[in-house]
This record gives sequence, C-alpha cells and structure tokens, in this order.
Amino acid sequence: MSSRQVIASSEGPNAIGPYSQAIRANGFIFVSGQVAIDPATNALIPDADIRAQTERVLKNIQGILHGAGSSMHDVVKTTVYLADLGEFVAMNEVYQTFFGAEPPARSTVEVRRLPRDVKIEIDVIAIG
Repeated sequence: MSSRQVIASSEGPNAIGPYSQAIRANGFIFVSGQVAIDPATNALIPDADIRAQTERVLKNIQGILHGAGSSMHDVVKTTVYLADLGEFVAMNEVYQTFFGAEPPARSTVEVRRLPRDVKIEIDVIAIG
C-alpha cells in the first residue's frame, strides 16, 4: 500500500492554484513547479532577469525541501521550463551553484508561455 503526504512549508510560496507545494510518496518528494514568487510576500519578484528568477525559484525549492526534511542534495531529477532557450547559459550558471559537483538528472525545455509570464519554472523529485 502506498503512502501519500501533502507537504506545506512556510519556506516556499503558497500554492496559487489547486495543487500542493509538494507530495511525499513512497520515499520520494515531488515538488510542484516553482516560479519566482517571494514566499514572504507571495508576489512575483519585480522586474527580475533570468538569473534573479532562477535564484528565487531554486531558493523556493530549497525551502520546500527543507520544510519536508530533505535538501537539494537529495534531488534526483529536475525539469526546467524556459520561456527563452537563449537564456540557458545564464540560467545554468545560477543552477549549478545550487547543485555542485554531483547534480541531479535534468531535462530542460523551451515553452511558449509560463504562468504569470515568468521566464522560468522548475519542478523536482527528491529522495525523502
């Protein structure tokens, strides 16, 4: 029988729709796609470039994982959605600072549009 637990952490922004920040199931934590929302204000960070948005998104993920008793080191898979693949290099420079020498598996795709017209959204799967 599978176990399923909703994760809600004050260290990440509130869900802006009918979804959970994350779900723990069968030893994994599935973090919903995060955008550049400041958890202190639950508002998008203003006029941010791809670097600032990537940093905020990864800090949100880090906070949600911390609230679930996990960490970025436990991330095994990420999916990065970019509004402009031309910003891949800048995103990647920030991304690597969060994952170090042993990064998780990753898919990166360009999409036509993201919620609230942000530049980036990332979801992750972690051990937890």
